[in-house]
Amino acid sequence: MADIGIVIDADSGAVLFGQGIHNQSPPASIAKLLTALVVVENSSLDDMVTFSHDAVYNVESGSGNKKNIEEGDVLSVRDCLYLLLLQSSNQAANALAEHVAGSRDAFVEMMNEKVSELGCVDDTHFANPSGLNDDTQHVSAYDMALIAKAAFDNQQVYEIASTKSYKLPATINNPNGVTCTNEHRLIITEDETSELYYPAAKAGKTGYTSLAGNTLVTCAEEDGRCLISVILKGQPSPNYFLDGKNLLQFGFERFQNLSVPDNETRYVTGEESVAVNGTEYSPSDLEIEAGTVITIPKDASFQDAALELVTVLPDSHPDRAVALLQYTYNDRKIGQAYLLLKESAVPASSESTGTGEAESSSPDSGSSEAPGESGAGFSLPAPTLPAVAVSLLVLAAALIGAYTVYSRKKEAEDLRRRRERRMQRLREENYTEEEFFQLLNERKRLASEHGQSLSSAGRSGRRKKKASSEKHIEDVSKDFDSEEEQGPL
Repeated sequence: MADIGIVIDADSGAVLFGQGIHNQSPPASIAKLLTALVVVENSSLDDMVTFSHDAVYNVESGSGNKKNIEEGDVLSVRDCLYLLLLQSSNQAANALAEHVAGSRDAFVEMMNEKVSELGCVDDTHFANPSGLNDDTQHVSAYDMALIAKAAFDNQQVYEIASTKSYKLPATINNPNGVTCTNEHRLIITEDETSELYYPAAKAGKTGYTSLAGNTLVTCAEEDGRCLISVILKGQPSPNYFLDGKNLLQFGFERFQNLSVPDNETRYVTGEESVAVNGTEYSPSDLEIEAGTVITIPKDASFQDAALELVTVLPDSHPDRAVALLQYTYNDRKIGQAYLLLKESAVPASSESTGTGEAESSSPDSGSSEAPGESGAGFSLPAPTLPAVAVSLLVLAAALIGAYTVYSRKKEAEDLRRRRERRMQRLREENYTEEEFFQLLNERKRLASEHGQSLSSAGRSGRRKKKASSEKHIEDVSKDFDSEEEQGPL
């Protein structure tokens, strides 16, 4: 058995068997599956690609040149992809990278961005589009299975990777054209009785470098199911092919897929309302995402799977998503399905404009959409609007009350601080608080009777104090007057 191997169900995403699936290892040419996916998503198959000197000759020594491609050759993107996936041409990988991104380095950035987008978890990193040796280039079997699933989900990549042979048009060194032949021995054979031939195998990619050893990705289909196996650090042929085949046979023989919509009754039947993030839904208004399955052992039933209702949804959730149903078996993920609001339950205004607001995944998060994401959710059902209005009024009253309490506390604290400052200033001028109030009352009386200023009253009433303190007493009395206007201490 290879050092590292995995088999997953492509429909449910369940890992059916794995060994060292999160260990990192060089990918070799199975990296070309990711190259093909990025190319198809960012170019037209009819674009024409010119092979540069760098694309043809700047490759690892001894890595070869399948079909003897030459500088100046011009092929379509489609032709290059067949040369890439069937014949594993490193020159095609380089030329496609330059065509799509302008340079290999820029294309590698696109590859690693795609890795992040697919949710790879094991620090998988690519350093070139061909998979040739590089100390910084490594994948895990788990991440490579995710990449392969995305690649084979793309119809154009799947079609090319499953083709047994393809005739290239004329090139400089092949004026009559040349035929590319699939090198995956589980897919193509001259002897259908060979132990290596596996009729269920439909698409895949082989790889080998001195650092990676033998690597293999295989996509197989049987009885309506689709499985993907990945082999890293494989033993020499035929061993790594047999390892890939054995993993696939194990997955088909031991497991079954069950439809979630056909078996799940929770949340979509009965009379009891379904509460999600504070919103009540009628089960009759909800439905389960079509085409979803879980993968369980053949001797298990749907009821054996554990269910968790996830209300914090990923950014990529579909329109009308209310929650996510996640299933596990023996604590291992075996599939998931979105719980959706039926189209008939979405208010007409939301359907017609396509700008219904998505349900918040957290009570504290906002409900507005990000720019350019119109139609990414749903509106609240009409019966909940009065309750929302009442809740908003209660919330507003609570906020006003809290602000009032805060304001009063702040005013009291300001008064306390001013009083402390006033007393400090009095002590510095050798006044007592009693003397200050006597002076203040005298000032008020004189101002009322004669309209005189506090400073003159101070000079007549307090000849024992220094003349330099008169202005200070006046300032302190003004502070006290302002305190009286704000309320008692």
